[in-house]
Amino acid sequence: MLTIQVFGVFFIIALAGIPLFYALIATTAGMVYFKDLPYQMDSLLLNLIAGVEPFILIAVPLFIFAGELLSRGGVGKRIVAFASALFGWMPGGMGVVTIVSCLMFGGVSGSAIADTAAIGSLVAPTMKEKGYHPDFTAALLSVAGTLALLMPLSIPFLVFAFISGASMRILSMSGVIPGLICAVALAIVCIRYGKKTGCDNGSQRASLKEIWVVTKDAGPALLMPVIIVGGIWTGVFTPTEAAAVAVAYGLVISLFLYKDLKFRDLPALALKAFQTSASVLLVIGATGVLSWLLTAEMVAMQLAEWIQSVASQPWQFLLLLNIVLLLLGIFIEPLPAMLLTAPLFLPMAQAMQIDLVLMGVIMVMNLSIALYTPPVGGTLFVAAKLAKASIGGMSKHIMPLMAMNIAVLFLTSYVPWLSKILPRLLFGVG
Repeated sequence: MLTIQVFGVFFIIALAGIPLFYALIATTAGMVYFKDLPYQMDSLLLNLIAGVEPFILIAVPLFIFAGELLSRGGVGKRIVAFASALFGWMPGGMGVVTIVSCLMFGGVSGSAIADTAAIGSLVAPTMKEKGYHPDFTAALLSVAGTLALLMPLSIPFLVFAFISGASMRILSMSGVIPGLICAVALAIVCIRYGKKTGCDNGSQRASLKEIWVVTKDAGPALLMPVIIVGGIWTGVFTPTEAAAVAVAYGLVISLFLYKDLKFRDLPALALKAFQTSASVLLVIGATGVLSWLLTAEMVAMQLAEWIQSVASQPWQFLLLLNIVLLLLGIFIEPLPAMLLTAPLFLPMAQAMQIDLVLMGVIMVMNLSIALYTPPVGGTLFVAAKLAKASIGGMSKHIMPLMAMNIAVLFLTSYVPWLSKILPRLLFGVG
């Protein structure tokens, strides 16, 4: 079966340490050449270009640049101060503050890596002072940072909307409730850790005056997701245009209001955002090449027939989907994994009358777990560096946090209204 051969070759090349772009192109070209398939090699280049042409992908570099602006500016420290005033009094309070801060900062950055780096650099020293073990701190940061992917400015949601044709307007709201449930589940682990170890028994509650001061200071930062989501909700601008609004708003508050950035900082930030965007878009283009080959060889139909033979009911399909994505995430980073699997699973989901928005939420939740799963977990390594922890030591602390997120994943899979209730309330659809 061509599917097994393609993925087998791809895994071998990728696990050998070859960059994903080259692994995808080499796999496609190798299949065409060695199996003597009836396609011209210039078709690969044409499909590579076609893969990055859609207008919606303009939002990717803009959201990445907005994330760079906000992570380097003073938005993160103000959000942490705000969360500390509200939740720092609880047992395991700094852990809860970390989760809430990642959730709120994720609402303005849309990037798990930026979320982990920005919040982690602020809370890791304080958690160390309070007696949190560095391995627990790093594990919590690596998991909490991925909450950004379920917030309205999520880049994976944007990519899924591009692949599936689902409404980004609806998708942007569909992950909020599952994200909040994940945050509560992670907070329970932190409270238990604080009580069990005694490292953080909480502190005195902040006064109303103190809460007002930090709220006023963090207000402009907290207002950003309200403006973005409100604009999308009311139809003032599209999700793609929202990316440009995010950049403009980030520039205004970072340069003129908080004054944490200078104009001389912008070229370096723009260059870093350009490099990250180029990497993402190259992988998107290369995945489009492989997807073209799989489509042309009717792999989706073959895979659909196989899945229908083992999963005749929607609940069985969802179970199989979750298992496949969780396993795939161990080896491949989230965006490439989504780009590889979504074109294959979407026709099957539609055949079983599974809502595309629910499908998008399930895929993003699965692939966010991949970000803190060795050996290619992006937030895993960022958090380990910030907290000065070892990957091995983090593993035992990641397990209960991961178990909570997997439980919420399956809850969301089989209770669809959790992802539909907010779009339905806001837009009357979903």
